[in-house]
Amino acid sequence: MKRINILPKSVYNRIAAGEVVDRPYSAVKELVENSIDAGADEIEIYIENGGKQLIKVVDNGSGIHKDDLKSAFLPHATSKISTASDLDNILTLGFRGEALASISAVARVRIISVTEGNAAYKITCEGGIIGEREEAALEKGTEITVRNLFYNTPVRARFLKPDKKEETDITSFVARFILSKPHIKFKYFADGKLLLQSYGGGLEEAVAQIYGAKTLSQCLKIDAEAAKLHIYGFIGNQNFFKPNKSYQSLFLNGRYIVNNTISTAISNAYSSYAMKRQFPFYVLNVDVPGDIVDVNVHPNKADVRFIDNRFIFGTVYKVISSVLDGTASAAEFVAESLRIPEIKSTYDKNNSQGSIQPVQQINISAELIEKYKPQQNIAFPEAVLQGGGNTEKISENKPFDIEKELPLHEFFQADRDAGNSGLMRLGEVEKVADNSLEAAAERVKEFEKRYFERKQQRMDYETCTYCGTLFNTYLIYENHDSAYIIDQHAAHERLLYDKLKKKIRERKVAAQPLLYPYVFEVNNEELRFIEKNLTAFSEIGFSVAPFGNNALRVDEVPADLSGMNLKEFFGEVLKDLNSFKEIKLEDILKDKLATTACKHAVKGGMKLSEQEVDALFKMLDGDSGLKCPHGRPVCLTLTRTEVEKMFKRIV
Repeated sequence: MKRINILPKSVYNRIAAGEVVDRPYSAVKELVENSIDAGADEIEIYIENGGKQLIKVVDNGSGIHKDDLKSAFLPHATSKISTASDLDNILTLGFRGEALASISAVARVRIISVTEGNAAYKITCEGGIIGEREEAALEKGTEITVRNLFYNTPVRARFLKPDKKEETDITSFVARFILSKPHIKFKYFADGKLLLQSYGGGLEEAVAQIYGAKTLSQCLKIDAEAAKLHIYGFIGNQNFFKPNKSYQSLFLNGRYIVNNTISTAISNAYSSYAMKRQFPFYVLNVDVPGDIVDVNVHPNKADVRFIDNRFIFGTVYKVISSVLDGTASAAEFVAESLRIPEIKSTYDKNNSQGSIQPVQQINISAELIEKYKPQQNIAFPEAVLQGGGNTEKISENKPFDIEKELPLHEFFQADRDAGNSGLMRLGEVEKVADNSLEAAAERVKEFEKRYFERKQQRMDYETCTYCGTLFNTYLIYENHDSAYIIDQHAAHERLLYDKLKKKIRERKVAAQPLLYPYVFEVNNEELRFIEKNLTAFSEIGFSVAPFGNNALRVDEVPADLSGMNLKEFFGEVLKDLNSFKEIKLEDILKDKLATTACKHAVKGGMKLSEQEVDALFKMLDGDSGLKCPHGRPVCLTLTRTEVEKMFKRIV
């Protein structure tokens, strides 16, 4: 057996750093928490290259005494607690004394700090090696600069995400600091650009800065004293939901947490109002006595443990459900009417490079916000769209030219794609995920089975005889010993749907400008996701562009989908950001394509001319096994034997 080694400081500090500082955002989090604990009411944060190259946090807090500068880098050195009993009532954000020691073990760190009435001093630490203390220049508080994070742990550095993703995660945490500490002024810069700023005007102003003033008008402000809990903040009303959970912020005693007990209680309170894949909006503070919660669960302090989960769950559920349901007790929990604050814009989109740059602060009144707020739940009819496009509607009095609407040569070919006919294109076998012969053989068998099933469902349309129509809806054909009854609406609907889907897949969609642009707000994570996929949106006919601070503007939509509900569409796109490895808009558009096809297809009860009947039948290309986009069969087949059994000619 190998001998037991006592690890040197340089090794165990780097191991500990992996628990406390795993990504740039966690380093920012720890440094900002130290600034808050130091009593700062003004904090500036700077990052470069997603925090990999530079993280700098500047505050106006109480500072670090010159004699304590070296101690600040030592593990388990903290000013927050002094005895074991202090762990039973922790009210500060930091307390372990691990943050600076961990960061300095894997980066190059410099601290400049000054305490009231004294001169400023600086000290550096590189890879855990502490330098000498020197005099410096700083008017107030502390400035901590972290450079080259994980420079001496290349394995960890290789696992970091791209710069923009790291920046997005940092931005999300800064936004939550603004929400959790609304009386602190924050400035946050990324690669020289001012991305977030708050002015310390309270929670209403903070929510308006992060989510927009219109969000407040759809929220309920609560302030409840229930048992030992103080629950206050903003929750979305009974009709205000978001497509994902990134709009949920929960703070326990001022600390951002992700806690299953409280989040489940809130979700259950909304359960009778929310539809599937809808998530409530909330910025909620829960203050509890320090002796009923354990925040010392994990070094990253992301979760907590309660002595009595049932009590916490029941109290939170009672407050939220009472407010939403409007029970008698709700009057005790709802705060005064909301005041929509003026928000200060810090962005200018109209610069030469098209990027966001800081500009002079502009006050935007609530009246202007109301005047120019985006129209919600609006379907854009063709009458309000600019440009060309066929706006004629099918009616009883106007013949509908099927061949003109859907030319044969555009869609029907011998080699139909697998999604339409179930046949496998030549060479698809080679696309098996694991490239194994066994898997390829299984795929071949599967498609052979489907091929023969489809072959049995095909009819020789060239030898079929048209026998007439039934109820001006069903076309009847005869061929040898079989009769085919075709639903003209379902058939045409499926053909239009396949045509639209093919155009989307092949990126051959024409765009049509909107007379009035559609503007919608997003958070930073959603903004980065859509910006990453702007090319995909553009290829299928959408023109999407940034519009000020955390908002997007849609100027063009696919011409074939001009009547779509844009709010529902982008809600579907953003419903689960973390699950999207590759955005597949044609799948998200499936319901929209089906609705459009249904809208433009010939209707049941509409009398077709012989030419239109013939054109529709030819376009089916003998495929009697198709189903409309909603799952109804296009064609039913009756054999002579089945008919004669109905009339008791045979038994």
